[in-house]
Amino acid sequence: MTKASVAIKEPKGKLGILIPGMGAVTSTFIAGLEAIKRGISKPIGSLTQMGTIRLGKRTDKRTPLIKDFVPLAKLDDLVCGGWDIFEDDCYAAAMKAGVLEPRLLDQVKEPLQAIKPWKAVFDQNYVRRLNGPNVKSAKSKMDLAKMVRDDIQAFKQKHNLSRLVMIWCGSTEIFMPPNDPAYQSIDSFEKALCENNPAIAPSMIYAYAALQEGIPFANGAPNLTADIPAMIELAKINGSPLAGKDYKTGQTWMKTVVAPGIKARLLGLAGWYSTNILGNRDGEVLDDPESFRTKEESKLSVLDYILQPDLYPDLYKDYYHKVRINYYPPRGDNKEGWDNIDIFGWLGYPMQIKIDFLCRDSILAAPIVLDVVLFLDLAQRSGMKGIQEWLSFYFKSPMTAPELYPEHDLFIQLMKLKNTLRHLRGEELITHLGLEYYD
Repeated sequence: MTKASVAIKEPKGKLGILIPGMGAVTSTFIAGLEAIKRGISKPIGSLTQMGTIRLGKRTDKRTPLIKDFVPLAKLDDLVCGGWDIFEDDCYAAAMKAGVLEPRLLDQVKEPLQAIKPWKAVFDQNYVRRLNGPNVKSAKSKMDLAKMVRDDIQAFKQKHNLSRLVMIWCGSTEIFMPPNDPAYQSIDSFEKALCENNPAIAPSMIYAYAALQEGIPFANGAPNLTADIPAMIELAKINGSPLAGKDYKTGQTWMKTVVAPGIKARLLGLAGWYSTNILGNRDGEVLDDPESFRTKEESKLSVLDYILQPDLYPDLYKDYYHKVRINYYPPRGDNKEGWDNIDIFGWLGYPMQIKIDFLCRDSILAAPIVLDVVLFLDLAQRSGMKGIQEWLSFYFKSPMTAPELYPEHDLFIQLMKLKNTLRHLRGEELITHLGLEYYD
């Protein structure tokens, strides 16, 4: 120990996980959680469950599991509930999603069938390719927010929960300009809720309800949702940690791995063409140009922030970057992402990198959901509130303070995350300087 650790409340009692959107990602996450609880499967891909953290010098040989280093909620204490526009229980939703094999789902059928979605806040004007019958009705958007808060309180009471976290796993909404006057303060936002202002999207109603209840909120889609002054102010006032946005799963995750390597070797980039095919609900929604625009904004920003063309104009000025997503039903949740990367090296000689990533969208997203929930709960018990930049590791468009640019380099993000955990426990931060080994 080099300094006093942060006072962290113990994770006593049960932790409720509130999930708007109970489709492929959510059903894969919950089924996996139940399978892991029963010893059927292992939490592959979860940093909180399988990751380690080095403490002190390399010669100290102290490398505990992260879940043993910081007081995280136990998996047996997690209780899931949520909202969806379809009435399917979680087992039926998982079967329809087709991500997991029926043989596995049948082993966790009973707890999955017990999770039935509450009526959702939904407006097809914001997600044009979807529609469903399980939808709330009210006179105003403020009334809808109150109904969501009623759902939260009833869930908490029914399961005797001590704490809650809300994490958005719903669909991508249409692009919303971030400078609308309704977003600039809590008062203007609440006025807009009462007046049914079209600037208020359904995802914002969920986030507002969570933050009013003092609950941490994470946004797993590229929607604007909580990335506005009113939500950030509300989170600070009510002591709620905020994180987002857009889970870093397939192609963008690969970009945040490869691009730092190109930059580290000071190789130039002439162009990066990315295209995807996927056939799940996400792919269907993104087939709408307005929803794709929201996703495109999220995906395109990554390379600029990593490569910093202003600092390296000879290498990255005017590189061409194109992203395409194509809805292709036969693939279901099994996404395929192609990348053609035109780079150049010594004396400007051209080279190419080709990536063909055959991945599974929900299989990559599920452990992110678990980690973000557990870390947001940890953050709140540690007295942290507002934007949690240390969770950038999990998102395509990390939230930051307004005056900062987001850090997209996956390896810097991981270092930031682990150093935050060391800070919480009063351990020395790891800089990798290493001069002490040669004194």
